[in-house]
Amino acid sequence: MTAETDAGHGPVTGAPLRRRGEALESAIHEAVLQQLITDGYARLTMEGVAAAAQTGKAALYRRWSSKEELVKDALRASLPPSGPAPDTGSLRGDLLEVVTRLRAAMFSELGAAVRAIMSELDHQRAHAFVEIVLERVVEPTTALIAEVLERGTVRGEVRPGAVTPLVTDLVPALMLYRIKMCGGEDLVQLDPAAIVDEVLLPIVRP
Repeated sequence: MTAETDAGHGPVTGAPLRRRGEALESAIHEAVLQQLITDGYARLTMEGVAAAAQTGKAALYRRWSSKEELVKDALRASLPPSGPAPDTGSLRGDLLEVVTRLRAAMFSELGAAVRAIMSELDHQRAHAFVEIVLERVVEPTTALIAEVLERGTVRGEVRPGAVTPLVTDLVPALMLYRIKMCGGEDLVQLDPAAIVDEVLLPIVRP
């Protein structure tokens, strides 16, 4: 009998996987996100993550000194880049694309994990996680909106002087408010067309 079989009856189930390097870190990050979604931040443990990733607890502590550091690293590694600004040929089309991207991110598996953290922790304890979301999601989104609106200004679709930090903050602020205060479960509340047509365009049009 080998380590891979059990009396000739096939692979042994539950045997630890010998992942290393990026493969191991990816499995650990995925385990972190899943436990945040199912159990929340308070109940997430290094032991539970190690078991879900099929590795030893020592492997986690060699890389991360605490649960907080592990979760922050999982968020940083899992947040995708925002990508280039869309160029559909029209202001409305570009804005719809940016808002649709943001909504998809907020309702993704990663977005659910972030919401689990925000719903449990007070402002002070959540600050480190909020900083990551601001840096990797909110600020890139406002930059995309600013680029799209500046392009619209050149085409005459946006009045001169309308592109301000307050205006570019409107979309992420509105969406974060709806998710935080209204639960955000009803996707109709975050309809990109409504946000663009009822909020953004009336503010910036000539």
